[in-house]
Amino acid sequence: MERAIIGAPAFRRRLRFVPLLVLLSVCQTAVYAQLSDEAVLEYALEGRRNGKSEHQIGRELLARGVTAEQAERLKRKYEESQGSEVRVADRGISGQQRERVQSSSERLTAGSLDVVSSAATDPAADRSDPREVFGRDVFRSRTLTFEPNENQATPSNYRLGPGDEVIIDIWGENERSLREEISPEGNIMVEQVGPVYLNGLTIGEANAKLREVFGQIYAGVSGDSPASEVRVTLGRLRTIQVNVMGEVETPGTYRLSSFSTVFHALYRAGGVTPIGGLRDIGVMRGGREVARVDVYAYLLEGRQDDDVRLEEGDVVIVRPYELLVNVSGKVKRPMHYEMKRGETLGRLLDYAGGFTGDAYSKELRVIRETGREYRLYNVREGDFGGWTLEDGDAVTVGSVLDRFANRVEVRGSVYREGMYELSDAMHTVRALIERAEGLEGDAFTGRAQLLREREDLSLELLSLDLGGIMSGRSADVELRRNDVLIVPSIHELEERGSFTIGGEVARPGVYPYAAHTTIEDLVVQAGGLLDGASTVKVDVSRRMKDPKSLEPTSELGRIYTFSLKDGLVTDGGADFELAPYDIVEVRRSPGYREQRRVTLDGEAVFSGGYTLVKKNERLSDLVRRAGGLTPDAYAHGARLIRRLNDEERAVRETTLRMARQNSRGGDSLALDKLQLDDYYTVGIELDKALSNPGSDYDMVLREGDRLVIPEYVSTVSISGEVMYPNTVLYMAGKHLKYYIGQAGGYGLRAKRSKAYVIYMNGTVSRVKSLRKARIEPGCEIVIPSKRERKGMSLPAIMSLATSAASIGTMAASIANLSK
Repeated sequence: MERAIIGAPAFRRRLRFVPLLVLLSVCQTAVYAQLSDEAVLEYALEGRRNGKSEHQIGRELLARGVTAEQAERLKRKYEESQGSEVRVADRGISGQQRERVQSSSERLTAGSLDVVSSAATDPAADRSDPREVFGRDVFRSRTLTFEPNENQATPSNYRLGPGDEVIIDIWGENERSLREEISPEGNIMVEQVGPVYLNGLTIGEANAKLREVFGQIYAGVSGDSPASEVRVTLGRLRTIQVNVMGEVETPGTYRLSSFSTVFHALYRAGGVTPIGGLRDIGVMRGGREVARVDVYAYLLEGRQDDDVRLEEGDVVIVRPYELLVNVSGKVKRPMHYEMKRGETLGRLLDYAGGFTGDAYSKELRVIRETGREYRLYNVREGDFGGWTLEDGDAVTVGSVLDRFANRVEVRGSVYREGMYELSDAMHTVRALIERAEGLEGDAFTGRAQLLREREDLSLELLSLDLGGIMSGRSADVELRRNDVLIVPSIHELEERGSFTIGGEVARPGVYPYAAHTTIEDLVVQAGGLLDGASTVKVDVSRRMKDPKSLEPTSELGRIYTFSLKDGLVTDGGADFELAPYDIVEVRRSPGYREQRRVTLDGEAVFSGGYTLVKKNERLSDLVRRAGGLTPDAYAHGARLIRRLNDEERAVRETTLRMARQNSRGGDSLALDKLQLDDYYTVGIELDKALSNPGSDYDMVLREGDRLVIPEYVSTVSISGEVMYPNTVLYMAGKHLKYYIGQAGGYGLRAKRSKAYVIYMNGTVSRVKSLRKARIEPGCEIVIPSKRERKGMSLPAIMSLATSAASIGTMAASIANLSK
């Protein structure tokens, strides 16, 4: 029985509140949570004590920044509390323990889940209205709360009530100050006087009454010329209880500040519903209506006289809207508007902010629901102020036509292109040209074009003798609306090719054609000749052009060759002028050579950078110019480091491209093994090159080469798949087997047949025989590894055996069938 009493209510409460928790978990808010979990619970309990509904408390918590994450955390607390409640009941606890568990569970449920889950229920989602009605979002904004300013000076018409703290100051001949709170009976207690009834009095009335009261105990307080002054102000304000009813999101009773107004009460109630009106909100006080509030007067005109201050027991009633009218099109604020009975179309346009600049304001279209069908009305401009609107009317404001009534246009070779006004003063072709400040110098006046729009909006083209019109030889042409006059340029009618210059000039490229341009002029435009330019051979190639030719020709072009001296043509015709599309090529002088540098590092007498003095300079020539080798030089170990030239770089890029294209094939090159550096080592034998100058050993040098001559190295390195990679002393006459033994012998996965030796001079030799391998000082012996082979796992072996057995069984069956 105890389990049923404790567990069942908790389970029923869980079924009731968990759907609301799910809604809160879905609700996403970007407001930073300002309240802790304990503050949320305290706020909810305080709201419960003040008579607020769960939905109302939930909206207030959302407005204060309670997030979905915080609500989810409270939800888990609720579930844990319910689980602990049932577990305790199962164990059979005592009455006092059960009472404590129930008390904590009720506090957690009422303080967090009931309220916070309701906070996720958005009235706009439950009772959504797709229509955007002007003014309705004002009371749903989180930033505009209409919260009263409690720091303002005490209004003289403020009516006192129980809970208000009054501050009474007396100064002059008598000095005294009192702070008293009005009791529930409406009194304050004054020494030597007793209770003074202030309930319902305004500040001004209370001030007059207290002057009379204190005049009984102080001389000079009352009378025509008092010697002492009495002033009443407010200290701590009371809260009042008001009712917000009708078409609001959360109707109910609210406790507000005594300074609160109708707008703040509407905000606390969540704003109006989709059928709630903002134009006729009533305030009932003592059974009679004391005010009617029109929110539009505040929103559109800024008047706050309708936003009356509420008093204890006031009832704010939001009635359904009377008329709802939609205005769309070319107005500044197109949306739905609430209208009062008898308001006109002109008033609606005022609410919508008036027409936009491109609106057609001569006539509006109104669609009205007559109860059976729709009816269309066209309202002229003069009737806006007298056309009365009805509920559901849809007003549309059209736009002006996308055309011009008096436009003409001129394009092309005039000084001021553009559109112009067609008027009595400007209505001919000649007047239009003069308005455009005349023709440009390159204008072709023999034939201009006039595009004209016909009545059916099709276009026709008229040819004009513009030169004759401007000189008076031809009759002027009358313009019409939307005419477009096109004045061509002589450059548009003939092809004017550009010049091209290349070779040894500072800025080779394409340059625009200009009449009477010479080779010298084009060279100057191209920045002049470079240091390596030849002045005895400048070629000009010209395309073949014969517009009157009737037969093809095999000749592709003509070549003219010139010599230059001091930038002037001295051979081939000094008066030669370039033609359109000419190509000028300034050759490089065959006697021009740039320095080519190489470097010698290491054991040479004069190491460092050297300039090659002839094309085929060799290794021996460089060493001789460097003063020969030092006594410590190891010539056999010298190596040459070379930089890729353009041809070698092109070959490498082609190899990479082919490797990428064939990367899926089994025989493709391994990309990670390709040489990608701009430098590579050339295997040389410097000792043989020095002994046999000019032989094949004596390599020809090229720009960027770096010859490195090391000192004698008396060690040999062993690396790769050996037991202990090592570096040992070179022993003359010892074979490869000796050095492998110095490294502990071969490793388990050594691939002996692929062993190779890298020598100091950059050459590499494969080891074919242990006794014939050439071992030199400074070399490195490399033993590669065999490819790792993975053994077959037990599941793979079992699968293979099963497959073999199946194949054997199938073969036996086939043999039996064939008998």
